[in-house]
Amino acid sequence: MQISMPRFYLSCLLAFTGGHMVNYTVILYLQEKVGSDLLSGIGFGLSFGSSIVFGWFAGVLCDRISPARVIHAAQALFLLSLAGLWWTDAGATEQTRIGWTLFSAFLGGLAWSFVGPARLSTLGQIAPRDKLKPATIIFNLQVLLGFGLAPLLIGLVRSQYGWQAVFATGMVLFFLSSALLLGIRTHGSGRPHLGVMQEIGEGFAAVRANPLLTQLILAAIMAYAMTGPMQILLPKLAREVLGLSELQRGGYLGLMALTLIAGGVSALLLGKHVHHGAAIFVGTMTASLLFASLSFWSHAAASSSALSGMGLLGGMVISFVIAGIQGQAPEAMRGRIMSIYSIISQVIPAASGVAAGALVRSTGVTSAILMAGLGLALISMLAALLMPQLRRIAA
Repeated sequence: MQISMPRFYLSCLLAFTGGHMVNYTVILYLQEKVGSDLLSGIGFGLSFGSSIVFGWFAGVLCDRISPARVIHAAQALFLLSLAGLWWTDAGATEQTRIGWTLFSAFLGGLAWSFVGPARLSTLGQIAPRDKLKPATIIFNLQVLLGFGLAPLLIGLVRSQYGWQAVFATGMVLFFLSSALLLGIRTHGSGRPHLGVMQEIGEGFAAVRANPLLTQLILAAIMAYAMTGPMQILLPKLAREVLGLSELQRGGYLGLMALTLIAGGVSALLLGKHVHHGAAIFVGTMTASLLFASLSFWSHAAASSSALSGMGLLGGMVISFVIAGIQGQAPEAMRGRIMSIYSIISQVIPAASGVAAGALVRSTGVTSAILMAGLGLALISMLAALLMPQLRRIAA
């Protein structure tokens, strides 16, 4: 039988919350247990950076076979990653702790390489064609909510029960997520298989042939460039500048959940009434400036207000971008097109996270936030001038 859309959305929410728990755990664990900002950036890079190698094949695989099968395999890799982190905390020595943590981060990165394009390809098959764009925005709400809920859940569980309970919670989320997908029917393209590189090339050719799709892909790069510095710098800002307790830090970072979901809901409600191109560019520039402003606030209330505005705009921008890409993707190459988007959503945060880790080490957390925010605002301003097709898109 075919599963209902609410079941699919709930499965996505559980999986993305668990996946981002893995990412945040790697960052926090390396910052606190090892005491290295540079290693935390490298760990975050491994958590997402693997897709630059494996994500291309993931897109091909999602076009060749049932993407639902790919989801289950990817979530098994997440379980192995959490098991590795559990072993690191329970049995690793000080000499092996770093290696085991980074290896677990790599397993999580391998899982991210496949789970993004697989879920987006599945959505393209189970959602009615005339409702695909709003369905994609609803899907993205689960992604954004999982991104925001993960640090809050880590803070709540860890403050009461410790790291091993955090790992166990992540495992339960993935088990439940896979159970909700039982009975789903998806299919491969049924086309004769060409070489992997040739099929990857077909995906790039489809992007090049559509200028709007090309510019949407570039807009995704801009939007996701902010998430790496956020995940690396905000926990440090909350601890060192705002002086928040562990539970308060979880609440501060979890505030992104409410504002990201509000931004996604705004995109869903206003999608037919706002100019998408203008919303993408203005939203990205304004969110970047709000991020830069976090370097000036030493009081939690003011910093939280700026963070809320940034989350609201970020949720709206990313929702419009992913819905646009999904709407422009040819059916026969949806897996490959969405793998490009998924690679961007993983590699760009990883690369910018590694850069943020190096930057904060040399300049300090407030200077790093200011430089990252202003740099991203400038890039988005230039992009608005150089992307005429996206600038003119209305909906």
